[in-house]
Amino acid sequence: MNEFFSIFITIAGFVIGLGAVTVIDLHGFLGRKSPYWTEATTRTHKITKPLIWIGILLVSFGLMSFYKESSPSSLLHMLLVGVLVVNGCFLSFWVSPFLLAREKRGEQKNLLPKSWQRKITISFLVSFVGWWGSLALFVSQLVR
Repeated sequence: MNEFFSIFITIAGFVIGLGAVTVIDLHGFLGRKSPYWTEATTRTHKITKPLIWIGILLVSFGLMSFYKESSPSSLLHMLLVGVLVVNGCFLSFWVSPFLLAREKRGEQKNLLPKSWQRKITISFLVSFVGWWGSLALFVSQLVR
């Protein structure tokens, strides 16, 4: 794959994935103390979750073709993407089913228990650092 397509695919992944992450993170932040935003977060995550996975896949594919050889930057990038995948698994396979079960029971407007809020806050921080750090690292590679 040529450099244009590597960069294009990577940027497309950041636009899709980081855009979706930003939307759900803002919803989640507002939902910490608001029944309205708690319900909105439950509904919104149904569309942002697949978009985030699409973004991670595009970023991964783009970065693998962007880096021609192993380097400290490429290894750091793959580490960051790996952390995002693990974090995404937690959100997709633990948090999402928890939210959907609450919705099924008609509890989607109830604030999340503090223990879940703490776990989700940690996940948000991991996501924020992973996505923005990965984007910053990518830009630094483009301008060097």
